[in-house]
Amino acid sequence: MDEQLVREGLQRPDAELARQALHAAFESGAEIAGSCSAVFLVASTGLLDGRRATTTWWLVPLFRQLFPKVMLETDAMVVTDGSLTTAGAAMAQLDLMLSIIARYAGPDLADSCARVLLLDQRQSQSRYMAVSFLAAADECVSRAERWARARLHQAFSISDIAKAVGLGVRTFARRCERATGLPPVKFVQRLRVEKALELLQTTRLNLDEISQQVGYAESSTLRKLLHRERRLDVQASRAGPKHGEAAAHSKTPRKRPPSRRKRLPADARMQDPRTG
Repeated sequence: MDEQLVREGLQRPDAELARQALHAAFESGAEIAGSCSAVFLVASTGLLDGRRATTTWWLVPLFRQLFPKVMLETDAMVVTDGSLTTAGAAMAQLDLMLSIIARYAGPDLADSCARVLLLDQRQSQSRYMAVSFLAAADECVSRAERWARARLHQAFSISDIAKAVGLGVRTFARRCERATGLPPVKFVQRLRVEKALELLQTTRLNLDEISQQVGYAESSTLRKLLHRERRLDVQASRAGPKHGEAAAHSKTPRKRPPSRRKRLPADARMQDPRTG
């Protein structure tokens, strides 16, 4: 989305009228909610300054540029701060409505509504984020992404990535977070998880073998990351066996490959993501 177009749109007379209405509603104690690009309008009132909020993941870089005082939580699907509630991409308006129902009418009614609407619980936008799309906002970050993708089977540090694109670690960390909304460690983790999911869906490799191919010496590390993003249902993530084959697969489990000690990649170690 073009920054100039957004700025011009927010300066239109109808946008100013909307801001006045939002301010009046806020002063009267009303609940204010917005999702996707509508969060830009709410933020332009100044009501979100110093508050937690979210918006659709692909607008995060632009939102940060326009509203640096807002405490943006890029992974969250719905964020409530006081009487202000914001949500992510367009269909997150459903999550937003369920959040408001749970807040004022109770979680039981919200759960009933979710079942009627056939909605699953979605607390995070992270599983839907396209890292390549976000990284393209900064040429150095885009080059870092390509460099890392080519070496996901290896262990490398954040300083290795920064050096590969000709930046200092702290400079790279700032540019990475500005472009993608992610600190470098989580940026690399996202790339590894994306590759792992691709292998889960397109191969018959087990999680131990996939972990080796995406740079993790222990499958438990990858399993935790997948669980964190609610993306680990290995059987559902890949095409299931044909009828009659399930028993054969269950009777002949794949042998676990011998463990080999490796230097853990930077994103698997406990460290400050800004310093690598």
